[in-house]
Amino acid sequence: MIAQTPTPPYYAVIFTSVRAEAKAAQYAATAERMVDLAAAQPGFLGVESARAGVGITVSYRASLDAIRAWKAHAEHLLAQQDGRALFYRHYKTRIARVERVERVERDYSFDGDSDGGFKAGWADPLRAM
Repeated sequence: MIAQTPTPPYYAVIFTSVRAEAKAAQYAATAERMVDLAAAQPGFLGVESARAGVGITVSYRASLDAIRAWKAHAEHLLAQQDGRALFYRHYKTRIARVERVERVERDYSFDGDSDGGFKAGWADPLRAM
C-alpha cells in the first residue's frame, strides 16, 4: 500500500536491510509491533515497505524532532538491539527531506465496450509542478 502523505515538506526515514536467516517468527512479530507503535507516535505520517531479498521500509515523519523521538522510544530501542543482534545481516538508515511529490493514479472503470469493457484514466494532480 502506498502511504497517503500530506503536502511537502516532510521527512522520509529510509531503512534498507538484508535479513539474517534465523528468528523469522520473532522478526515478524517485532516488525508488526513496531509499525503499530510507530503509527501511534506524534508526527507519524505513514509507512511503505517491500522485501525481495533486500528490504526497504520508508517511514514518513512530520519533523526531525518526530524522527528523534521515535529513535529514542524505549520499546523501539529494544527492537533496535534485537535487530543488530538477531534480525539483520546488514542495514542502513537514511533520512531525507521530501520536497516534492509526483503521482499517477490509474482508475479502471467498466464502460461496456467490446474491448473488454475497461478504460484506464490517468490522474496526475501535481503535473504542473
